[in-house]
Amino acid sequence: MRTKKPVDLPEKIRLSQKTDVLSIADVASLSGKSQKTIRRAIHAQKLKAKKLQNHYLIQKTDFEEWKNNGYKEDDFVNTEFISKKDEVNWADISDLWSRNGWKHTEDRNGLTFIDLFSGAGGLSCGLVEAGWTPLASVEILPQAVETYKFNFDEKKKFKDHVVTGDIRKKDVKQELYDSVKDKKVDLIVGGYPCQGFSLAGYRVVADPRNSLYLEMLKIVDHLKPEFIVMENVEGLRSMLNGKIEEKIISDYKKIGYNINVTILNSADYGVPQIRHRVIFIGNRVGKTNYHPKPLLTPDKYVSLGKAISKYMNWPENPQKNHVFSHHSPQMVERFKKLKEGESLYGNYSDAWKKSPWDKPSCTIKENHGGVNIHPKLNRTLTARELAALQSFPDDFIFKGTKRWQLVQIGNAVPPLLGKAVGLAVEKSIQSSPTPSKKQRKSKKGKQSNKNTI
Repeated sequence: MRTKKPVDLPEKIRLSQKTDVLSIADVASLSGKSQKTIRRAIHAQKLKAKKLQNHYLIQKTDFEEWKNNGYKEDDFVNTEFISKKDEVNWADISDLWSRNGWKHTEDRNGLTFIDLFSGAGGLSCGLVEAGWTPLASVEILPQAVETYKFNFDEKKKFKDHVVTGDIRKKDVKQELYDSVKDKKVDLIVGGYPCQGFSLAGYRVVADPRNSLYLEMLKIVDHLKPEFIVMENVEGLRSMLNGKIEEKIISDYKKIGYNINVTILNSADYGVPQIRHRVIFIGNRVGKTNYHPKPLLTPDKYVSLGKAISKYMNWPENPQKNHVFSHHSPQMVERFKKLKEGESLYGNYSDAWKKSPWDKPSCTIKENHGGVNIHPKLNRTLTARELAALQSFPDDFIFKGTKRWQLVQIGNAVPPLLGKAVGLAVEKSIQSSPTPSKKQRKSKKGKQSNKNTI
């Protein structure tokens, strides 16, 4: 009987259909994980694989070893490698964590920021909680702009200028510049898309999506804030074997900013969700770039159940983004049979998943934010519940249809992660300037002479 060929590999790569060699599709099928999850495991060096003609091949013995070691999605970041590579300065922010500038105006610290690619305002919300004041934001998605204006301008009465439009256009940038004219900008933050990055040698190849990164660079160079923060997906670090990250750091150094970068896990700061993000922090005033020291250890993480239990008795309320999805009787029966930690469809790791009640949620994503299954009730989570898993306050209301609410929530930076970063940057601002290499060498020489005497 002829063996059926996997669809993702050509005949010559299947190595005569050897059963001891597996493709990514094979491993996904055997493990019940998505192909994307398998690729992440390979990148994190948790699963051994060899690349042949743009396809990964996995020895069956290596798959068995990975499986027996207890593979898990929240272990795919190679933290040992990252800690060795990164030069990270950790700031203890626990003394400021009780501050909440979102609720209390007296908790605001007088520092200002601009949010580029702001979306609904997750990062802005977190910075406000940390005490910062928004001066302006730029966003292209109309529903996200409506959400931002409603929460920051109408409800919180900030006088920031919300620029609506494509940041690549001159008139959009000019509107931003005019809105902050004669104002001191302490910080510019932004999470630009990274999908278009590609390098030929050490130059970025033309791609329309790359221009968003370049536009932020131009805006920073024009406004010259003291500090910058850039947020992105962890996968950016591996793009072209780290050359993308190197270029980002190099480009900002050319305009006067020294950058430190590492990956932060949102759960370390009270977000009831495993969500890793790469965070670049830089300044042009000779200060130390601080990243926030984790506040929680894994055994103290906030669970999904703790975050959403209060909504179990809430009636449906569109004004609070709490609208139930209606499922067929057959789908409800499938929900009942699904165990916590499992996905309804085996090839998806985060879609149609019933995250455990007593653990942090899986990552909330834009493309399937509406299909996270409630662990206790036979339905998917509402936008309000998903917003809570992103750590949004209950009084933060999302505009647009439910579909667009889910897009905004899934794309957002968790506010508590933003708060932690904001507090760390404040610590940087308050710190003494970092001595230059020349100053450190001079000081070392003087100290050596003194000791000799």
